[in-house]
Amino acid sequence: MVELKKGSVGKNVIVDENPFSRWLFTNTTSAWIWLVLRIYLGYSWLMAGIGKVKSDAWTGENAGVAIEGFMGGAISKVEAGDVAGWYATFLENVVIPNAVPFSYMVAWGEVLVGLGLIVGLLTGIAAFFGATMNMSFLLAGTVSTNPIMFMIALLIIMAWKVAGWHGLDRWVLPKLGTPWSVKEKE
Repeated sequence: MVELKKGSVGKNVIVDENPFSRWLFTNTTSAWIWLVLRIYLGYSWLMAGIGKVKSDAWTGENAGVAIEGFMGGAISKVEAGDVAGWYATFLENVVIPNAVPFSYMVAWGEVLVGLGLIVGLLTGIAAFFGATMNMSFLLAGTVSTNPIMFMIALLIIMAWKVAGWHGLDRWVLPKLGTPWSVKEKE
């Protein structure tokens, strides 16, 4: 239980992290864990994206056909309760009429998320967009590896400060003005 001092109501109260989560999410010695998870997740996204980019039904002459079929399948799952009605409405009125741009966004988005995670560039942002795609696939009634990938992406988002330490973020984020400061062990 957190005890508040008299007169602290309405003021900022800072609750310190426990030592394990502080180490896991802010200490560069934990960066090896994030490197392994990043490479696994990035490789999964990259391979899925390359498969789509090479597919005629995603980015070729017939772009949009694959996504129309996938979304049609999702809409058919509404009756069984596997897909929420509001999401099916979104798919019918937004995604399917714009199948070609969505097809390119998914295919190239998967490639970019994969590359960002593998090289550790804007790692937290790449993981966020990967998690967004996983959630979209889950809402469409596709389980597969999406729950596992979603959970790993959430952890990487939480560890954004050190998840890209063994990657390009180590040099890029300070140049972008992130509030990093290196502190010696207390």
